[in-house]
Amino acid sequence: QVQLVESGGGLVQPGGSLRLSCAASVTWFSTVRMGWYRQAPGKQRELVAHITSDRITNYADSVKGRFTISRDNAKNTVYLQMDSLKPEDTAVYYCNTVPSNIRPWGQGTQVTVSS
Repeated sequence: QVQLVESGGGLVQPGGSLRLSCAASVTWFSTVRMGWYRQAPGKQRELVAHITSDRITNYADSVKGRFTISRDNAKNTVYLQMDSLKPEDTAVYYCNTVPSNIRPWGQGTQVTVSS
């Protein structure tokens, strides 16, 4: 069974940084576009960043200039470096392919930005 395991979340003050990791137990990881999604309480899950197999990146306007997505194909892992965090970044963060084809989703990792 395909598994997605996210980690690296936590509680951070506004302006702080976190680095999220997501390990995928798939053999075709290097060939697909991977993305980071987030879901805040009471809101729909949204795609915040994605990276192609050729490492072309794209970001939602809300995180552009603050978040950086990267990947290590040898480790089947995608990362999200989050800097200058804001309270509105508080959410559970998930990874998946883009579009999101892997089921079930991983458990996600909670990011809370608060003073």
